[in-house]
Amino acid sequence: MKLKVAIIYGSVRSDRQGIKLVKFLSNQLKNKGIESQIIDPMEFQLPMIDKMYKEYTKGEAPLAMQMIHDILIDVDGYVIVSGEYNHSIPPALSNLLDHFQSEYYFKPAALAVYSAGGFGGARVLPQLRTIVGELGMVSTSSVFYVARVQDAFHEDGNDKTGEFESRSKTFINEFEWYLKTMKEGSKFEKPY
Repeated sequence: MKLKVAIIYGSVRSDRQGIKLVKFLSNQLKNKGIESQIIDPMEFQLPMIDKMYKEYTKGEAPLAMQMIHDILIDVDGYVIVSGEYNHSIPPALSNLLDHFQSEYYFKPAALAVYSAGGFGGARVLPQLRTIVGELGMVSTSSVFYVARVQDAFHEDGNDKTGEFESRSKTFINEFEWYLKTMKEGSKFEKPY
């Protein structure tokens, strides 16, 4: 079964470090035979939310929003990568996620969180799970935590420490199970 996912990233800081985690996860998914496409707010430059994609007349949404919609609708699930900003999610991630809704329904989300300190993004997780659930996604129980992200990966996403490659296997194996199971389940009539 061919699987495709979108990796949704949420930082627009000039010296952002989480992008290296995004590249790492993209490489690990590729090694598992799962195709991924990165949705980076630095590339798509969505405005602060005024109208959701669904509120535009067909064909009138801004180009960046249309491009993201097309990616989201075409994938089987999402990896959401979030840093910890004041114990919550980055504003750019919230803004990106909030532009869309039905695109997410009945698809799994694997969560990867990070921080510059020792908590590895653990404090952002409750807020992220709440948002993901409210948007209609099902989050996997495993979470990929990365403490001191600035020291964890090379610029190309390769693991500096040797610990993350083995840890990612369990994370991705569980996500793959959710992807396959929910893709099969999508053949049944949805409740709404």
